[in-house]
Amino acid sequence: MLIGVPTEIKNHEYRVGLTPASVRELAHHGHSVLVQAGAGAAIGLDDDRYEAAGAEIVPDAATVFARAEMVVKVKEPQPQECAMLRRGQILFTYLHLAPDPKQTRLLLDSGAVAIAYETVTDPRGGLPLLAPMSEVAGRMSVQAGAHCLEKAQGGRGVLLGGVPGVPAAKVVVLGGGVVGTNAARMAMGLEAKVVVIDKSLPRLKELDLQFGAKLQTLYSTVDTIEEHVNDADLVIGAVLVPGAEAPKLVTKTMVERMRRGAVVVDVAIDQGGCFETSHPTTHAEPTYLVDGVVHYCVANMPGAVARTSTFALNNATLPFTLALADQGYRAALARDPHLRAGLNIHAGVVTCKAVADAQGLAHQPAEEALRL
Repeated sequence: MLIGVPTEIKNHEYRVGLTPASVRELAHHGHSVLVQAGAGAAIGLDDDRYEAAGAEIVPDAATVFARAEMVVKVKEPQPQECAMLRRGQILFTYLHLAPDPKQTRLLLDSGAVAIAYETVTDPRGGLPLLAPMSEVAGRMSVQAGAHCLEKAQGGRGVLLGGVPGVPAAKVVVLGGGVVGTNAARMAMGLEAKVVVIDKSLPRLKELDLQFGAKLQTLYSTVDTIEEHVNDADLVIGAVLVPGAEAPKLVTKTMVERMRRGAVVVDVAIDQGGCFETSHPTTHAEPTYLVDGVVHYCVANMPGAVARTSTFALNNATLPFTLALADQGYRAALARDPHLRAGLNIHAGVVTCKAVADAQGLAHQPAEEALRL
């Protein structure tokens, strides 16, 4: 198979779909890889390293999209990239379609086979291609939140861990999954007072056993969220409904009642965000104020640590990329129900029910679509 890797063009996005090691592995399996010139240069993966691994360097994205049978990216395709997709071409990347009707329509019109990293599953019910970026985003959320709490950034002027004689900051984490666990771990490491709120009692028990008395775990209700968001210094939104739009757990009224200079970090913003006051921001302009509360809602947080993120992502995606290339997408999806769960759009129809439900579109199960 001929696989293409374009340079990412989203604001301050420096990750790259394949590392030189991944290219070498694909070449070892008999595949050919096109890499756009400079695709990995920002993170020290220069063109000569890709060439040494067996890739062909091409001058622009148009060449990648025109020639490749499968395009491997990191972030969702931008409108100009969607326009270059063609019927039957495989797109393997993060999509986050539920809150993005425009991208959904462009992909439907293209006729491409769009497989989303974030809805691929594993035998334990996890999301193996989302997990590494969730780990990064969870850890970064505390780093970003601590910075935003500084007075110069519009925050309250609070140090997360306090100092002897001065209380530590209160950090509230909404969601106890991969993002929430990593956020809690980092916040506790900085000696903040940390509360995790989740609706899964088994998950809360696991967190309690893992972290003990250092972490307060609470069952999620509107009352609990309202009470603890109200007096928090930092609130991290870490909820996820796979493939679907994130639930709005924190209302505008709750934000109005928060302390002036408090910070919210909405890691769920890729799926629409879990604060009513959230809207996507970029690394160039990461924050804005609503009722005196600093909002950090960068939609590609792991892009800020692009080198770490690229290698972590490739570790997870490479086996699936190889399966698609070795077997062809129809055979690979037919044989592996977990990879099949990643199919969001196929030849002009929506095959992910959560996306269809979020946008009021017709849904065709992936099994049916693949038989056509």
